[in-house]
Amino acid sequence: MKTIKENNQTIETLDDLSKLVDYSLVNTLNCDPQCKANGIDHSPRQVFSGHYVLVNPTPIEEPQYIAHSKTFFKELGFADTLAQLPDFISMFSGDTSNVPESMKKKTWACGYALSIYGTEYYQQCPFQTGNGYGDGRAISVLEALINGKRWEMQLKGGGRTPYCRGADGRAVLRSSIREFLAQEHMHALNIPTSRSLSLYTSRTEKVKRPWYSDGSYSKDPDMMVSEAVAISTRVAPSFLRVGQIELFARRARKKEHPKAMEELEKIVLHLIDREYSDVIDKTLPIAEKIVLLATEFCNRLTSLVSNWIRVGYCQGNFNSDNCAAGGFTLDYGPFGFLDVFDPSYQSWTGGGRHFSFLNQPAAAERNFNSFYTALQVLLASDESYLSKLEEIRNSFSKVMQIQMEKMWASKLGLSVFDAQLWNELEALMIETSVDYTIFFRELSNIPENIDALKKSFYKDINSDENLEKHWAQWLNKWKSLINTRNQSSEKLSQQMKLVNPKYTLREWFLVPAYQLAKNADYSLIHELQEIMTNPYSEQSQEIEEKYYRLKPSQFFAVGGISHVSCSS
Repeated sequence: MKTIKENNQTIETLDDLSKLVDYSLVNTLNCDPQCKANGIDHSPRQVFSGHYVLVNPTPIEEPQYIAHSKTFFKELGFADTLAQLPDFISMFSGDTSNVPESMKKKTWACGYALSIYGTEYYQQCPFQTGNGYGDGRAISVLEALINGKRWEMQLKGGGRTPYCRGADGRAVLRSSIREFLAQEHMHALNIPTSRSLSLYTSRTEKVKRPWYSDGSYSKDPDMMVSEAVAISTRVAPSFLRVGQIELFARRARKKEHPKAMEELEKIVLHLIDREYSDVIDKTLPIAEKIVLLATEFCNRLTSLVSNWIRVGYCQGNFNSDNCAAGGFTLDYGPFGFLDVFDPSYQSWTGGGRHFSFLNQPAAAERNFNSFYTALQVLLASDESYLSKLEEIRNSFSKVMQIQMEKMWASKLGLSVFDAQLWNELEALMIETSVDYTIFFRELSNIPENIDALKKSFYKDINSDENLEKHWAQWLNKWKSLINTRNQSSEKLSQQMKLVNPKYTLREWFLVPAYQLAKNADYSLIHELQEIMTNPYSEQSQEIEEKYYRLKPSQFFAVGGISHVSCSS
């Protein structure tokens, strides 16, 4: 793969950007042999082999600028004015017909397999074979070397691909706003994630989606609504998923075609080049690379999930196809940030307990097992490396436990995890219906007594002497433990506030932003963008009163706020 050189020039035009293109995926991996060279390939079909299909995005009608990530633009060296230039808007709203020559005929989608909580599925594919599952509405339009890093840019809602399974290939404005804001918020929370580049909507194009009527308590949407379509551009070092590695392993395992094993080997080596080249020497034998890959992915995935839990994030649909093989957060579909602490919290009505808040470590282990099973195929003839790979698989739960205990200790300001203290706190938080974010932020102030913590309680405990007593006892026990660190309260408080955010992107903050956006009022999107990219910072009194407070009672159990059945 090409050596990455620094580029310190400000990118002010699409022509400037075109000089940095480097299409490693399409230049090194196999194209679907049935692929149409002109990219007009928008109907569902089986894709039997190849790592990608060339497919043109479908432009949205009359694109309207909404927002871009100023933070990410700065990191990339993009001028802010770039986001509103006509040719940039055209490309990143799906019209690639007039891009610079170096970008032409290089837009693609990829297939992948599906495992749900470790179980292989085929029936989600319309052909019942698994050959029609993949990027149904996500189309990559650029891979470039920018300021020493490789980035792939992908249009979410960019139109139909061979993997669309009969759907329309569109994303609606509501879900696009969520993903655009969530990715940059997660980055600001210091959690590995795909990034947001830009967000455009159509002035005229709409699609119908099932959704909830105002104030509905229904589990499932109770009406059809017409919603504006939008395209958000998400960016990552790659969009390789566990499900992608799985797909090629399944084909190799079943010997579905003569090049199946070759394609599996190529996608694994490409993953290493794209995501792990800094830790895996390219001169090593492939068997050794695979073992190092498994070790590093185990470390990244366990760290990622423990950090999700640290900030109260639940990835509601954590299938293998929504699990980035690079170990970062990917696919902000039915996600949610906790209000009330609940180990079983799950905002997606189709997700079940297996993808609930504190079951995410177990879900991660199932995804890792799918990854392990895929890698096994390449090591089938090497017993010694198979044994090493199995050891890594068997160590996952222990590594996960270590990461979780380290995380809980950091949230509590402890140098060493105390299981009894945590168990007592967990029980109290459940009994008292505690706001997860507010509680840990208030605890970070090292309060003298429990009065300050009551700000985070949804349940009034003033008339419950027994519960109030238990809280006081717990707080005293906690304070005696932190006092053993021989550290000033001020310094400890500062450290804890870097772990426990003040602001998280709760759904009831987002709903008003969607509603205003229907009438082309994007002011609340911009406000949330500013607040949620500074989640650990103290902000104005006005912002604190608006966003650092308990969830209003009228929003509990309401469809589209407390739960969703789809994201679209």
